[in-house]
Amino acid sequence: MAETKIPRATAKRLPIYYRYLNILLDADKKRVSSTELSEAVKVDSATIRRDFSYFGALGKRGYGYDVEKLLAFFKKILNQDTLTNVALIGVGNLGHALLNFNFHKNSNVRISAAFDVNEAIANTVQSGVPVYPMTELKKQLIEQQIEIAILTVPTSAVQSVTDDLVDANVKGIMNFTPLRISVPETVRVQNVDLTNELQTLIYFIEHYGEQLGDKKLDNDDQL
Repeated sequence: MAETKIPRATAKRLPIYYRYLNILLDADKKRVSSTELSEAVKVDSATIRRDFSYFGALGKRGYGYDVEKLLAFFKKILNQDTLTNVALIGVGNLGHALLNFNFHKNSNVRISAAFDVNEAIANTVQSGVPVYPMTELKKQLIEQQIEIAILTVPTSAVQSVTDDLVDANVKGIMNFTPLRISVPETVRVQNVDLTNELQTLIYFIEHYGEQLGDKKLDNDDQL
């Protein structure tokens, strides 16, 4: 089966659909319409139908979508049957919070190794995860075959650490720092700037007030 190419915005919504379908299955729901999905996930029904259309005929007109079959399909698309090990680079305040969380709601993803320059926590176990000194970064990533990393280091070290991750064959980086990093085209970067997201939220509240609800904001993100 050829790989399906989909827009970035659609790819970001797939885990949302998957999570809600799990809720429906737990509630013994057999089928769901795009309108019901729309109300639950705050994405308009036309967008949901368009997202699903990239994967062929997933539902039937007048019937909706079979919850169990749709869930099984997205489980395969999102690779939920395979455990993905992730490295955490930087175990400061945010890093510790991520270690404590460790994606406990998504059993197919886990932080399996962490790295920090702080000698007080290097070579210790934090929240069940071994913390290695930064000097072992490349060695451990290669040996453990970890291809995804979360970056929460100080801005002064961001690019140099990124270069080390690339040298260690990391294919994806979730960047929690405010800086934009430079990587080869073969490496995917997901920037998560909490300050920027909060400032954007404040802007919409101050300039649009009650005119924009959650659903409208989500729909704007589809552009």
